[in-house]
Amino acid sequence: MLKRRYLTSCVIEDLKEKMVFVSGPRQVGKTTLSREIIAQHFQSYAYFSWDFKDDRKQILESNWPADAELLILDEIHKYKKWKTLLKGSFDKFRDRYKFLVTGSARLNVFRKGGDSLQGRYHNFRLHPFSLAEMSQRQNRLHVFEELSFQSTQLKSDFEALYRFGGFPEPLIKQSERTLRRWHREKIERLFREDIREMEQIRDLSSMQLLADVLPDRVGSLLSVNSLREDLEVSFRSAAHWIDILETFYYHFRIYPFSSKKIRSLKKEPKLYLWDWSEIEDDGNRFENCVASHLLKLVNFLQDYEGYDATLHFLRDRDKREVDFLVAIDGKPWFACEAKLHDGDISSHLTYFKERLKIPFVYQVVKEYDKDVMKNGIRVLPATKFLSALV
Repeated sequence: MLKRRYLTSCVIEDLKEKMVFVSGPRQVGKTTLSREIIAQHFQSYAYFSWDFKDDRKQILESNWPADAELLILDEIHKYKKWKTLLKGSFDKFRDRYKFLVTGSARLNVFRKGGDSLQGRYHNFRLHPFSLAEMSQRQNRLHVFEELSFQSTQLKSDFEALYRFGGFPEPLIKQSERTLRRWHREKIERLFREDIREMEQIRDLSSMQLLADVLPDRVGSLLSVNSLREDLEVSFRSAAHWIDILETFYYHFRIYPFSSKKIRSLKKEPKLYLWDWSEIEDDGNRFENCVASHLLKLVNFLQDYEGYDATLHFLRDRDKREVDFLVAIDGKPWFACEAKLHDGDISSHLTYFKERLKIPFVYQVVKEYDKDVMKNGIRVLPATKFLSALV
């Protein structure tokens, strides 16, 4: 049975001062998180969803229950003037109510027009379950210090997470039939309920084809021009659709790290899915699983700790490449190469470690049971590395 979410105490803490926005993919656990927050800190609350007609009327009129301590507003970003409405309510009632705003699109970037909410909210991105969260580990993270690794027996947890993904429903049930149905229904809801409702897309069927081909592009350099040719659409349409799918948490992109010390690639990003269980290729799925864990770490450092944390990959013009680099304030903290079986050190890891003076370098291996240091590079099992994150 899965336990409390990793952001619960962070949100409760921040609600004391400001509004809190929690965004993330559909069915990632935003409602469960809200319930945990209510159970632990508030005796009375009121929930309003923009998807329900009666709730919309109350939201527009700021008709809040007198006895509520916490107001939960779900999917309010679907209203064109949501920022102006929210600003007015918060400024008027901030001493009486706490405001928790949830949504399946990026609340910090969606609907850029309207009144500014700057200084009135904290933003969190809720991620699927990771290995550390499954095992209820609360690791102490200190930037530019070594990750805190522990002896671990989490192989069964990792296998379940790797096979069924980190979204609560398929992970809890651990059924192949449930997973297949969940994948199909997730895509249908994404296009039928979210994108169709929020965006003006003339050729929705071609956009759905884009979502069908993206799992096969995971871990490779993303060429919009190549996608345009495959889909037989304009470059502008393909680029726009990719942006929309990212806004609705279907995928994320990471970009190459740029430095004068290396002849770095400066253009194409790599693409990964929020739900790695869609990916059939074993190597690509493992790389995506590691990428998702690292993005969760980076977003936590940004949203709660306030660091300028970023996730990159390393690639130069001589085609040397390392899967991931986590940087703080533009300075390398640690690099990571994801491999299925091979415990031999990648020469590219050694090259970039020396050129960029990377403090910590890891080779993370899925099928591996050792933890060794070779030439300043630590080779360790995936379970040990991933359980040291968020």
